[in-house]
Amino acid sequence: MTPALSVDTRGPDSLRALGVSRSFEGIEALSDVDLELAPGEVLGLIGPNGAGKTTLVNLLSGFDLPSRGVVTLGSSDITRWPPYRRGRAGLARTFQHGRLFGELTITENVEVAALGAGCSPREARRRAGELLELLGLAARATEPAGLLPHGDQRKLGVARALALRPRFVLMDEPAAGLHEAEIPAFAAVVRAVHSDFGAGVLLIDHNVALIMDVCDRIHVLDRGVTLASGTPAEIRANLDVATAYLGAELSTDV
Repeated sequence: MTPALSVDTRGPDSLRALGVSRSFEGIEALSDVDLELAPGEVLGLIGPNGAGKTTLVNLLSGFDLPSRGVVTLGSSDITRWPPYRRGRAGLARTFQHGRLFGELTITENVEVAALGAGCSPREARRRAGELLELLGLAARATEPAGLLPHGDQRKLGVARALALRPRFVLMDEPAAGLHEAEIPAFAAVVRAVHSDFGAGVLLIDHNVALIMDVCDRIHVLDRGVTLASGTPAEIRANLDVATAYLGAELSTDV
């Protein structure tokens, strides 16, 4: 097996998982995983179903705690911090399965997130308008969020995360449910998160072409361990990644 590349030391302001493991009833979903996300970087996180990707995002965002290991944000050990404290420190996330306030309007969903970050009502409205315009949702701003089609619900989840003006955004399959024709526009949104907002992005998605297109580096998990970490070109050339996850897609689709 080709050894995983070592984690880069990318600076003092990074988000890091250091040797994190998570066991569920004696079964280890993650085992001694190191990951580092630098400010302004787009890092892809890929692997087969059950590889531990969402578990790792839950540990980074505070929705779960590691059995072993440490999570740091800059110089702070945030391993035991609750999600709201991490959010106020500049760490936001989206979810695989919505978690929107369905009876509130699209605008109100974004405003609630901004208010939770300490914004005034006026600033929350301004942020909501700006973000809905960015994500192509402004024309539906007064509609109940629960009536949105699946793909637009994913976009709204990104808008709510960005309303926090985060230093880092963890995106858990944000392109799921989007039509293929919508992917290029969504790739532009991911780029805007770090170019316009200066945020680092951890992007989980099964759309390999999207990952290869927008990510500076890619981290690969397989059965709870790090299989490889490197640039898109390095991951594309890694035979273990091809065997474990990408297969023919590695050479034909990207």
